[in-house]
Order: sequence, then C-alpha cells, then structure tokens
Amino acid sequence: MSDAPRDASHRKFGVIAFVGRPNAGKSTLLNRILGQKVSIVSAKPQTTRNRIVGILNDERGQLAFLDTPGVHRPLHKLNVRMMDHVRSSLSEADVIALLVDATEPFGKGDQYVIELIREERERNPDAKRFVLLNKIDLLKKHKLLPLMQQYAGFGLFDEIVPISAGKGEGLDTLVDLFFANAKEGPALYPTEDYTTQPERFLAAELVREKVLQHTSDELPYTTAVAVERWEEEEDSERINIFATVYVERDSQKGIVVGKQGAMIKRIGSEARAELEAILGAKVYLDLHVAVHEGWREDTRFLGELEYPLGE
Repeated sequence: MSDAPRDASHRKFGVIAFVGRPNAGKSTLLNRILGQKVSIVSAKPQTTRNRIVGILNDERGQLAFLDTPGVHRPLHKLNVRMMDHVRSSLSEADVIALLVDATEPFGKGDQYVIELIREERERNPDAKRFVLLNKIDLLKKHKLLPLMQQYAGFGLFDEIVPISAGKGEGLDTLVDLFFANAKEGPALYPTEDYTTQPERFLAAELVREKVLQHTSDELPYTTAVAVERWEEEEDSERINIFATVYVERDSQKGIVVGKQGAMIKRIGSEARAELEAILGAKVYLDLHVAVHEGWREDTRFLGELEYPLGE
C-alpha cells in the first residue's frame, strides 16, 4: 500500500458491495484486490455467512469493500440473516458490483439476483451498478460478447467489466473504475487497516474453511465455529485459542472428528499454521466438536456467532 499524500483534500472514499450467486468468486476477488486474506474461500456454496469488510488504501483514497453472502432464497433463520446482510450492504453502497460466473449458463438464480438489484434500486437510486463477468480465463472468447450484450439489455448497469479474480486479470482497470466512482471525502477507517474483522472472528472462519475443505458435501450448511476463549500470553508471545465446531447430528460429529481424531487434528493443524502466518505469533489451537440440533433456527445462538462483528 502507498503512503497517504500530505495534501489529502482531493482524496476519495467509496463503499463497494460485492453481490452475486454462491460461488461467483466474491471472496476470491476481495482477497486478490487487497493482497490479504480477509474472507474464507471454498468451492462449496454459502461459505460466506456474514458481511465481511475489506479496506483498500492508496494515494487516491480509501475503498471499503463489502463481501456479502451468496444470494439465495432463505430456508432457515440463518439464511434469512445472510440475506439481511446482502440487503443492508446494497442500501449503503456507492457502487454495487454484481459478480457473475461467466462459465455458467444464465438461470433462475441469476434472474433472482437481477430482480433483487432492481428492487434495491428504489432504496439506493444514486448507487452505480457494475457487472463483473468473472472467470473469463475459463470462457471461450466468442461467448464473451453475447454475455456482455445480455447484461447490457437489462438496462440496470453502468459498467460491464470482464475479469478473472483467480488470475488477477482486469483488476487494475476495475479498481480504477471504483475510484472514479467514489466521492471526495476522508477515509472512514484507519489507513493502516485492511479489514474490520476482529481476530477471533477470523480465527473461527479459518477453522470453518478447513472443515469445508475436508468434510463431505453433507456438512457445509450444518457446521458452525465459535471461539470460546482467546488468551494472549505476553511472556511467551503465544496466543491460545479455544474453539468449538458445532454440527447438528451425532453422525456429523463423527465425520468431523474422523477415525481416532484424525480429521479434527488435520483441520486444527492447517488452521493453526495459517493463523500463525496471519497473526505473526505462535498459536495454540484447541478444537472440540459439539452437537447443537437445529442451530440454524436458534436465534440466540446465531447472534452469539455474530457478536464479534458488532452487527
């Protein structure tokens, strides 16, 4: 990141909301733009459950990116809260950036997102609306122009930008466009920060990412992670983290624990290594697995999972 210039009178600030269907690449794009991992990534849908704020600072000013859960029809209280995060982000954004997986055919889910953006236009009429056609590195070139024309035909979007979040293609141009549509004003967040996420929330998310990576397709929607205790030892410069992985059934607990505890040990080892790299300190990570039947419908429990974010 560049240091802020002495004359900050012409610096800009803007809020960019990433929205799209599950697995469109929102979290990958955020991490790539920031050059930091602030949002966990998984090939499984509905990985992002909360609104994640990433912060980009350079000589032009500051951009705050809102990485939102994938747009879907909510079936549980958990999903209702996820869609609430999406709508609140759309209402406060200066730029609404719709990410589209360009390799997937347009379907009912895509139309659902279009209608959501159209509805939210009445609540936030001044926001600019971009379409980011993602994964163009995997798309045959002759298919790109028709796709751009299709989204232009909706009459909703100010910019249509082909990108590859995974490869980093088109991102410099994209960030230039974001700054071009930001307003002059002071930074909202400290310029040394790159996220508003508390460390204990990031720790829980990294553990959940490893659970998603290593367990079967049965589990993504039925696992949650809570950090119960966070202790920093000044003498040894070690952080002790005690966390619980919650599942809904005993059979799922067996999957996460694994034979002779092998799976939970693997999850803990990988999460600990990544946490040490991010936190710059030695980490002791103690993981337990517990059954909480119907946690996706438990309003109090869902609130406890979110409390570190202050939302």
